[in-house]
Amino acid sequence: MGEHIIKLPDVGEGVAEAELVEWHVKIGDMVREDTVLAAVMTDKATVEIPSPVDGEILWLGAEIGDTVAIGSPIVRLKVAGEGNAKPQGGEVEAVSAEPPAKLPTPKPAAAAPVVKTSPKSDEAEAKPAASPKSTAQPSVSGAPRPEGEKPLASPAVRLRAKEAGIDLRQVAGSGPAGRIGHEDIEAFLARGPQVGRTSGLARSDAVQDIKVVGLRRKIAEKMSLSKSRIPHITYVEEIDVTALEDLRAALNKEKRPGVERPKLTLLPFLMRAMVKAIADQPNLNSLFDDETGIIHQHGGIHIGIAAQTPSGLVVPVVKHAEARDVWECGAEVIRLAEAAKSGTATRDELSGSTITITSLGAMGGVATTPVINHPEVAIIGVNKMMVRPVWDGTQFMPRKMMNLSSSFDHRVIDGWDAAVFIQRIKTLLETPALIFVE
Repeated sequence: MGEHIIKLPDVGEGVAEAELVEWHVKIGDMVREDTVLAAVMTDKATVEIPSPVDGEILWLGAEIGDTVAIGSPIVRLKVAGEGNAKPQGGEVEAVSAEPPAKLPTPKPAAAAPVVKTSPKSDEAEAKPAASPKSTAQPSVSGAPRPEGEKPLASPAVRLRAKEAGIDLRQVAGSGPAGRIGHEDIEAFLARGPQVGRTSGLARSDAVQDIKVVGLRRKIAEKMSLSKSRIPHITYVEEIDVTALEDLRAALNKEKRPGVERPKLTLLPFLMRAMVKAIADQPNLNSLFDDETGIIHQHGGIHIGIAAQTPSGLVVPVVKHAEARDVWECGAEVIRLAEAAKSGTATRDELSGSTITITSLGAMGGVATTPVINHPEVAIIGVNKMMVRPVWDGTQFMPRKMMNLSSSFDHRVIDGWDAAVFIQRIKTLLETPALIFVE
């Protein structure tokens, strides 16, 4: 029998470390070749680590949430044969690797707090505690007294219960025939608020500790970086999308022989409107390096589409939107959204955006304050569409209205420039034929 040490493999070009986000095994488990041992995350791509051999898990070299360097030992197995670890000085040492003893030793997954006690206290715990004769607390189990049944209690006890807001039907009496005394009231109060008070509501003191790891931690770090470094300015504008919705419905009904087109949502039209507006204000399509004070203004318009997935928020990127029409934009949005939700999106597809759209669809709210995707300088937020009465000068007419809530980096974009940008988008969306005019 020997030991085999598994090191964290190279999980991506230029990646020096990865975060451990999930263990699929525990010490003592028997695994076979290709059994998935763990999952690690680099940027926003999750990679599974399989076992190259059969064996028994002897040691796990990291905890969930730890950052592990490429090439570091992460698992030690007992295997048939010699394995890849050689004995040295009576101990097993990894070949050409840092000794595992220098790595953090994992703690039990849900360890209970350890309370140190003296020998005397241990002895006291071994003996059953004596119950005071005069302060025996009545049991609280059992159903409340039914309606119409009057609890047995003296007027003084009833008055005290009334002042304390206690329903005596919920108090178990320790006296003869279940008579309730002052000691029963005291015991009831000592247990604190619970079902049985006049309000009928129960209190919960439960606390659950959830470690922030994986994609959720990366999202938290990204949002903290954005809010701590970027002075946001948010601009909200109302858009009449009645004509746009009519056009969208007509285009979706149009069929061309031999031509397969995706079903258009509002996003491709917004993307094309942004492309036209950026042509007038190219500074909106920039990345700001706040370390060097340099604004990198991009010619290619790479629009990130914030998408909610089962693992959390990711931003797949439609590259070169300036070179795509509405159908090409729509097809790419659908493809990237499916890849993001299935977890198959590549690192390249989840990076490189120069400006971002965020939308909650039908749950978009009336107005939002989007957080800029650092180091970009602008983000366009789509709120939900609603039919509202709009005054046309002579009467109120039902119109499909939608707000755009957009945030800008105020170090780079002035309020006036932000307003001009959104007003240009507003004009294009309210007169959608202009989107198709080159």
